[in-house]
Amino acid sequence: MLIVRPPSLLTRALNRMTWDFYGEHRNVYLTFDDGPTPMITPWVLDRLGEADALATFFCLGRNVDKHPEIYRQILARGHSVGNHSYSHLKGFRSTVGRYMDDINLAGNLISSKLFRPPYGRIFPGQVKAVLQHYDIIMWDVLSIDYNTGLTGERVLQNVTRNVKPGSIIVFHDSEKASENLFFALPRTLEFLSDKGYRMLPIPAEGLPGREHMVN
Repeated sequence: MLIVRPPSLLTRALNRMTWDFYGEHRNVYLTFDDGPTPMITPWVLDRLGEADALATFFCLGRNVDKHPEIYRQILARGHSVGNHSYSHLKGFRSTVGRYMDDINLAGNLISSKLFRPPYGRIFPGQVKAVLQHYDIIMWDVLSIDYNTGLTGERVLQNVTRNVKPGSIIVFHDSEKASENLFFALPRTLEFLSDKGYRMLPIPAEGLPGREHMVN
């Protein structure tokens, strides 16, 4: 079963994490996970530029290590960045200490108070540890572009049928997602523009009024 929108029961139970910015008039937040990736991330940057859109890139530290020039391009074009761990570590297979070590390694390369857990999975102890230093940014619309069993048209529909003001939308600037991304992203940008949405970045310095400390 493919879940595009997280169940409301789940988001209420995990309300220390940010799932959306509902209530914001005609703003949406495009996010891209797993880059920077040669050829793909620069292509995304060009499409965003053509649409006068800004976004947030949740980068893997190992990819920033390999491709620092692309990381600098993201920042130079006015986009925001977030920490997506160094090695795409699976939280459900890691101790809190190991999980934080991987995040901190990425944090040496990625200047941001935003974190998104790889695979969207994170345990309560890890949540508590991460929130001492970061805002955890989840999503309310998952494009599922990484699923090679889906067509680009289906990926596009996953977004257009579920987006609403304040939505946080997930794409992936990765090789695995590239075919679906190349189809769906330009059409998503056109759709959002036609509907009057503003595509904004999530501030890398963190969300206003948040204390990075959990009792």
